[in-house]
Amino acid sequence: MPVPIAYIDGIGLLGPGLTGWRDSLPLLAGQQPYLSQATVLPSPALLPVAERRRSVAIAKLTLATGLEATTAACLNPATLPCVYTSSGGDGQNCHEICQTLASEDRQISPTRFHNSVHNAAAGYWSIATGAMTPISVLCAYDASFGAGLLEALTRVMVDDAITLLIACDSPYPEPLHLARPLADNFSIALVLSPVASAHSLAKISIGLTSDTAHTLDDPALEQLRLNIPSARSLPLLCALAQGKNGRVVLDYFDHLRIAVDITRC
Repeated sequence: MPVPIAYIDGIGLLGPGLTGWRDSLPLLAGQQPYLSQATVLPSPALLPVAERRRSVAIAKLTLATGLEATTAACLNPATLPCVYTSSGGDGQNCHEICQTLASEDRQISPTRFHNSVHNAAAGYWSIATGAMTPISVLCAYDASFGAGLLEALTRVMVDDAITLLIACDSPYPEPLHLARPLADNFSIALVLSPVASAHSLAKISIGLTSDTAHTLDDPALEQLRLNIPSARSLPLLCALAQGKNGRVVLDYFDHLRIAVDITRC
């Protein structure tokens, strides 16, 4: 069976104390101490005014990191097929719907309802960028980033097409937070290409393994990795930031992990 291979042509990143890929490089490379600060969600300026008012946290995350990655790769986001993955969609919107259903007035607003579906963020992406390309939307609980990475590399190989991977997570307020504690908003986007380009940062190939997942030396970054499913990507991002060839093992399922071999371009 062929080993899935792709070139990373652009990266987007937004999370606690991480305000973009370029600005986060010194932190991820271990050159500066990482300080966790609440994620600041930018306004989704590309959306029409009405959709901008209705947009939820997960849509803002998707647009911020997806546009950062495609801009770095010098690509028009409207032309790229996309794989979107999240462990649970928008936590705040889910909370508001549950709160309404538990009240005497159980009328759910149309805005809340259309934001409740798992592919809502993908819809906002299409509206903002004008993309009419295929979008796969996945959810695999804590394994969601790994599932998205496998799906995206499969698309790169099978379709021979540059593909955008976006992984996002958004926290739940109490009382849902007690049952599903997610520390903060977090998103990563990767532009994955079947061939090298002038913008390629690294070549990656992946496979499944039973090896133990890599942990991070920085205790605060390691806590972030453990607390947010999409942050399971951090060992890969740290390896890329350090500019070294090597192998990282990412969390996937309890009995199965994903091994990523990295070759710098």
